[in-house]
Amino acid sequence: MKGGELEVCFERLMMVGGGRVVTDWNEIPMELLLRIVSLLDDRTVIVASGVCCGWRDAICLGVTHISLSWADNQYSLYRKMMTSCYMKNELARCKNNMNNLVLSLAPKLKNLTGLILRQDKPQLLDNAVEVIANNCHDLEDLDLSKSFKLSDRSLYSLAHGCQNLIKLNISGCSSLSDDALAYLSSYCKKLKILNLCGCVKAASDKALKAIGYNCTQLQSLNLGWCEEVGDDGVTSLAYGCHDLRALDLCGCVLITDESVIALANNCPHLKSLGLYYCQNITDQAIYALAHSRAKNKHQVWGSVTTKDEEGSGLMNLNISQCTALTPPAVQALCDSFPALHTCP
Repeated sequence: MKGGELEVCFERLMMVGGGRVVTDWNEIPMELLLRIVSLLDDRTVIVASGVCCGWRDAICLGVTHISLSWADNQYSLYRKMMTSCYMKNELARCKNNMNNLVLSLAPKLKNLTGLILRQDKPQLLDNAVEVIANNCHDLEDLDLSKSFKLSDRSLYSLAHGCQNLIKLNISGCSSLSDDALAYLSSYCKKLKILNLCGCVKAASDKALKAIGYNCTQLQSLNLGWCEEVGDDGVTSLAYGCHDLRALDLCGCVLITDESVIALANNCPHLKSLGLYYCQNITDQAIYALAHSRAKNKHQVWGSVTTKDEEGSGLMNLNISQCTALTPPAVQALCDSFPALHTCP
């Protein structure tokens, strides 16, 4: 498109009722403004909200997904770009502190369905999560990873305020307890993706029993390096979460063949399993996984093999440092799942 044509096109976009051309920023129609905002990255959206009060209000109504992970180290640049005194003052109050930024923005962003608060250095506190829970009731995707300062207060508030959660990442939140996690599961029953990697206190057999009972739609669970997890917890997951697709048990040194056999017999859609450094796993578990392929095939209605069936079953398996396994057992598993990729 040539320069002249581009100018004409823009002028048409900037026409309002009666053929009058928009000449002021705050006259841009809401629909057009939100379309423009949808093309911006999250940091620029915050800048745009500082143009004027009208833009701020419109953006707060229209934004459904946002990441504030950049907030802890780019304050100076974005404050210089602000034109609104209100937003300059807001950002000044939030200088180098994601927690204050969340306290300021969350009450305005009531239509959020996705919020990423992953941090390089822990700043987020319970009061910010409580504000999120009190205002963002439609939230479906929340990332609080590496928020080392959070306590059980955060999980209790999310349980009451964000019951539509589908995806929750609290990996590295090492201060959370299994009581609080179990409580959360009894309210957030729509969870499908849950990351508990490094949650050494929260991820216990007690919590996993509650998750297996309450979160029956769960499809992906990361329990990496949760050393308190044992067979009781994993078998409860297997019996309760039949739609489980991905389970990371890397570093869960207490689990035995019992866990893997339960998964093989009860989770027919399992595609990814991490067993790194699970040194109590023996050939018995591997043969159980191999036999589950034949069992699941017999359960499929009819005898025609579809493309989906050919690609179904276990596709990723990490058995590094599982020193009790033998080559014949691993080969039998690979023969059962031709698409399987293993990390020996």
